[in-house]
Amino acid sequence: MDTLSYKTKSANKATVEKKWLLVDAEGEVLGRLAAKVAKMLRGKYKPDFTPHVDCGDNVVIINAEKVRLTGNKWTKREHFSHSGYPGGDKRVTPAVVLAKHPERLVMHAVQGMLPKNRLGRQILKNLHVFIGPEHNHQAQKPEEIKLNSIK
Repeated sequence: MDTLSYKTKSANKATVEKKWLLVDAEGEVLGRLAAKVAKMLRGKYKPDFTPHVDCGDNVVIINAEKVRLTGNKWTKREHFSHSGYPGGDKRVTPAVVLAKHPERLVMHAVQGMLPKNRLGRQILKNLHVFIGPEHNHQAQKPEEIKLNSIK
């Protein structure tokens, strides 16, 4: 048996091939959209996935304001943040966030599904969320991907 043919390949910054993907968020459920986008950002569907390397793709999300939530999550769910000072807690519902900054709603959902470390913060920089059908990454020629094709 030739054991030299069974080498484990570990991806690094030089060997990773990053693609640009375009996702249309219109009519998508926020949590399911975020889970699939996080998987694409992390690169977990690639055969050369390496946990400690940013080997995922760059993802462009358009129509962020047309995302939907099921049930009564628009009013019952709360996004919590704290300033660090006593009494400095802020709670906002997704309906308020959608009215002011729809792209933050998607970014927050995806960020919650990425690792909570330096790598997770680096991976989040590969996500580009836009309001409406226009985006400024036409030069990268992102290929449109249907979320139903990702498992």
